[in-house]
Amino acid sequence: MEAVQDGELVDIRLLIMSYPNSNAGFAVPLPAENQECFLHGLQLLFKQAGGVPMKLRIDNLSPAVKKVRTKTEEVQLTDEFMAFQNHYGFEVQACNPRSGHEKGNVENKVGYIRYNFFNKAPIMTSFEDLTVQLEKQLIEDRNRLHYEKNVLINELWEDEKKYLLQLPKVEYPVFKEEMGKVNKYNEIKLDQVLVHVPRASNYSLLHVQLTWNSVKVISPDGEILLDDYRPYMKKRKALPWISIFKTWINKPRSVAYSRYKEYLPGRVKSYLLVEHLVIRRERLKAVASLLVTHDMKRINEEFYELIAEERLGKEENPFEINWSDYDSLTASKEVTP
Repeated sequence: MEAVQDGELVDIRLLIMSYPNSNAGFAVPLPAENQECFLHGLQLLFKQAGGVPMKLRIDNLSPAVKKVRTKTEEVQLTDEFMAFQNHYGFEVQACNPRSGHEKGNVENKVGYIRYNFFNKAPIMTSFEDLTVQLEKQLIEDRNRLHYEKNVLINELWEDEKKYLLQLPKVEYPVFKEEMGKVNKYNEIKLDQVLVHVPRASNYSLLHVQLTWNSVKVISPDGEILLDDYRPYMKKRKALPWISIFKTWINKPRSVAYSRYKEYLPGRVKSYLLVEHLVIRRERLKAVASLLVTHDMKRINEEFYELIAEERLGKEENPFEINWSDYDSLTASKEVTP
C-alpha cells in the first residue's frame, strides 16, 4: 500500500493479524518484507492484542518458511522463526501451498482494511506514527456488529482475549548479523544498494548489524563506522504534482475538494487556498512554474524566496500580497505542543 510522508509517496507493507472468532483485526505498517520486519511486526501485533495467540496460522512467507509442505514432507520453518516461536510459546499452523481458503478470514481482513483505511494514501510522519493511527482506527472499528453473530466485535474480542498467552517479560531481540565486503570506493552492499561507509578503506570485511529500520557497520576492532537508517527507509516517490496542478489551473475551484489538497505542505497549502478564484489560478500557475525545476519540499522550505522570484513578485503583484504573512501563518499552524 502507499502513504504520504513530507509530500512524497512511501511504499509500505501491511502485516495483518485477524482473530476469526471475534473478527477483531490488527495491522502494522512496515517498510519491507524481510525477516527483521516480519518478526518486529509480530511483536507489535502481540502488544496491541495484549497477549500472544495460542496458535498462529501463517502463509508460506519466506521469513518463516524455508520449505513448504509436500505430499511426503511436512513444512520446514526457518531457524530464526522457530527461535522466535519458542520465545513467545505459540504453535504454528502453516497453510498448504495455493490454499488461500485456509486463511480466508485474514484475506478478507486485508481487503477490508485496504478499502476502508487506505482508499486514499494516509499522511504519516513516521512508521511509528502510522502504526498508532491504524491501531486507533481498528479499535474504533470494533464497535460494530459482527457480520454473522449480531454481537459487537468488541464484546466478542473481550471474551476471546482471555485465552491469549501472556507476553514474556523480556522481549525477543530481533536483529540480523552478517559480514559486509568493502569495495574500492569504501562501499558495502546493503538491501541491494551500495552504501558508503566512512573509513572503511582500512578493512576488507566489516560486521553489519541490521534491525527492521536501522543498520550499524562495525569494524573488527569494535568501532562503529556507520549508524544509520536502512536504505529502504529513505526510499520515496514524488507525487505527480505537475499534472495535478495542470488540472487545478483549469478548475481552481476543485483545489478545496481534491484528495491531493491534504498532501500539500503547510506554506504552499495556505498560499493556494485563497478564496478569490482569479488569484488562486495565478498562484497555481506560479507554483506550477517552480515545479519544473524544484520539488515540492524545497518550494515549501524556501517559499518566500522562490515565490518572490516568480511572476507574482512585487513588481508584477497586482494584489499587493505580503509574503511574510504566509511565513507567520504557516509557522503558527505547523508548531505543535
